[in-house]
Amino acid sequence: MAYTKHFSELSKEDVSIAGGKGASLGEMFSSGIPVPPGFVVLSGAFEKFIKDNEIDIEIDAALDAVNPKEMHTIEDASEKIHALILNEDMPGNISREITAAFERLNAEFVAVRSSATSEDSAMAAWAGQLESYLNTTKKDLLTNVKRCWVSLFTPRAIFYKFEKGIPKQKVSVAVVVQKMVESEASGVGFSVHPVTQDENQLIIEAGFGLGEAIVSGAITPDSYVVDKRDLKILERCINIKTKSLHRDTNGKNKWKDLPEEHGKKQVLSDKEITELSKMIIKIEKHYGFPVDIEWGRENNKFYVLQSRPITTLGK
Repeated sequence: MAYTKHFSELSKEDVSIAGGKGASLGEMFSSGIPVPPGFVVLSGAFEKFIKDNEIDIEIDAALDAVNPKEMHTIEDASEKIHALILNEDMPGNISREITAAFERLNAEFVAVRSSATSEDSAMAAWAGQLESYLNTTKKDLLTNVKRCWVSLFTPRAIFYKFEKGIPKQKVSVAVVVQKMVESEASGVGFSVHPVTQDENQLIIEAGFGLGEAIVSGAITPDSYVVDKRDLKILERCINIKTKSLHRDTNGKNKWKDLPEEHGKKQVLSDKEITELSKMIIKIEKHYGFPVDIEWGRENNKFYVLQSRPITTLGK
């Protein structure tokens, strides 16, 4: 049984084994959309880990003791399950396969991201519920894979499952391992304007450095509104960016203060806005529904880091 698959071996039909994030990255990679290379530790690896270490019954018992109206019961269950998973060894055949897949990537740093098998569905958008570990090296790769498995059982994730009425539903977790992009600029894009819900407009947000600066809300990014019909830029909102996030030589993310003159600059040129808009429209057309993407630009080339359905639009 294979416990890992390269993005090229996955498609949008593989949510049950690769999770929403993993299946989406595989689909885009195979469709010619510029996605940094990577692989997915399939949900079967997590399930075998649980079974081989005989902790599945204990996990179920911890969840059965949860009363979602009493926060301490959620925290107790989370603490017990964390200890169960983190204290057990990963089966040797799984760890060897993950390590071999990492070495084939030929990357010093990778992003290790959780990808729940019910993630990003219309009913249960798991985005933001599970964990990611950036700048991971070979040394901490296996530990961070286990941390992603554990993140299926954080207090927030457990509460979310109960809130959505799926505590008993089988939800497993895959793990995406993807070559890190050292972005000079990064951001998000929505193929439908998320505020006005105008289907003829898309919006791009952009900042300097790594995208976590925007996702975490640490900076106010530029925003550009584009007409999807003729690619005309309808609005440019240029905000002052006071800092940017970058990876240092030790693999840690560090903030860098931006000189005012640089911080006032438009992050993307009009030509780049048009290029990225075409990419967003292509992804939307491929999937057939509105999408929310994360992107990065390294060495003047755009990469799509992930794509998911926009779940906040009215019917």
